[in-house]
Amino acid sequence: MPRVEVLSDIPALGPDDVLAVPVATGGALPAWLSASVSAPPVSPELLTGALADTGNKGSAGTVTDVPVPGRRPRSVVAVGVGQGTLPDVRSYVATAVRRAQTLAEHGARRLVLPVDSTAAPAGAAEVRAAVEAALLGGYRFRELSTPHPPRLATVTVVAADAADPAVVAAAEAGRASADAVAWARDLINTPANVKNPAWLAEQAVDRLAARPHVTVSVLGPEELCAGGFGGVLAVGGGSASPPRVVVATYRHPAAGAGHPVLVGKGITFDTGGLSIKPNAGMREMKTDMAGGAAVLAAVDAAARLELPITVTAVVPAAENAVSGSSYRPADVVRHVGGRTTEVLNTDAEGRMVLADGLAYARLELGATVLVDVATLTGAMKVALGTKTAGLFATTDGLADALRTAGIQAGEPSWRMPLLEEHRDLLDSAVADANNAPGNPGGTTAALFLQPFAGDLPWAHLDIAGPARAASDDAEVVKGGTGFGARTLLHWLEAGAPVGPAGVVPAR
Repeated sequence: MPRVEVLSDIPALGPDDVLAVPVATGGALPAWLSASVSAPPVSPELLTGALADTGNKGSAGTVTDVPVPGRRPRSVVAVGVGQGTLPDVRSYVATAVRRAQTLAEHGARRLVLPVDSTAAPAGAAEVRAAVEAALLGGYRFRELSTPHPPRLATVTVVAADAADPAVVAAAEAGRASADAVAWARDLINTPANVKNPAWLAEQAVDRLAARPHVTVSVLGPEELCAGGFGGVLAVGGGSASPPRVVVATYRHPAAGAGHPVLVGKGITFDTGGLSIKPNAGMREMKTDMAGGAAVLAAVDAAARLELPITVTAVVPAAENAVSGSSYRPADVVRHVGGRTTEVLNTDAEGRMVLADGLAYARLELGATVLVDVATLTGAMKVALGTKTAGLFATTDGLADALRTAGIQAGEPSWRMPLLEEHRDLLDSAVADANNAPGNPGGTTAALFLQPFAGDLPWAHLDIAGPARAASDDAEVVKGGTGFGARTLLHWLEAGAPVGPAGVVPAR
């Protein structure tokens, strides 16, 4: 990723610079284009003509190249910023970064990126969004082939109020957030011949143990047997790579009494087990630990920002493989705390490991609120598409707080119902529940998980759609997206509110 700096004024432009000009809805150009002594060597008339020629009316993310032969900087790009909302700012910044990146092969090293709107200077929220989008839009997974293509070295975000302490803090929060999300993307995108449960645990220890006030422990097979992690052991039993459970706790000295615990699905590869997936359904299954990556990234960012809270990430990590020791349909598994599950489908493995993680957090870690994040069901992709997560929650306050955090983060979610009328689909003649109750698949999966949270406020974020992207879009890049990490961070920054106590029907 490029380095991002935030300045109050447009700097002197050199031969290796690219300047972005924000274009508002209707084609409105910024006032500094005419008034500033450091304005680009291009006239508003030339820009207006170029916009007209390309049909660019300032919609967010539209882009027009404005070549200036024989002049400096090397390039000017006019990029739509729409109405200047936070999503528009993210789209504007990421589009400009990507366009400037294409010029890196021709020597471009810095993108100068003004973010003030035509109406007012950018505030803290806009600068944070800009910093995040600049870093994440410029993200590329560490290439496994060589040589690496040239990359932008610096993005200079320009905001008139850059020296304001609130803006300075927002910029730092944006850097911390983007850096954590980039780490999550790296974890997700690493191929499964490298990434197994032990590797994932090592990555968590190496990064998080170096953060202030963070302790990390890893439960191996013996500890999992002793702790009754029947779901994790069953799912991981078919693999030559034994399962692990990662427990990472950040505890600030000034933290209050609340203790949110984030549980993330950590299936490092999912064949489906004996209920094996078709080949096409297996190709992206290195990303099936995206929920685990998201919760680890949230703790990483919280520690870097030294939030005055306590928060723990629990990641049950396993590889769902096919062998003579794989768990089978009709097996009965006993989870942490004693609840049992009849296995009807070994490809419904995510809920098996999450069940252990939730029960462990409730019974052993002193959780006061639980949130789990998982690429859990294809049903969510059918219901909500690939950009929106499904959100289930037992309190309105927790649901509203997470949805608000998602809006701030640019990670939309939609609340789904926990309907009692579907609970009897989980019935089993030989266990407390079965693991494949059928449609509606997202809802029945959530109903399966709910008992493991007990009476604690609990939310389940199904990120099967937005956890991976087929193409670049704003600050989202093709591959693993790190979706969920920024939602959780914003929620933690707000104090992890849960709303009124007690379980209420979901809307």
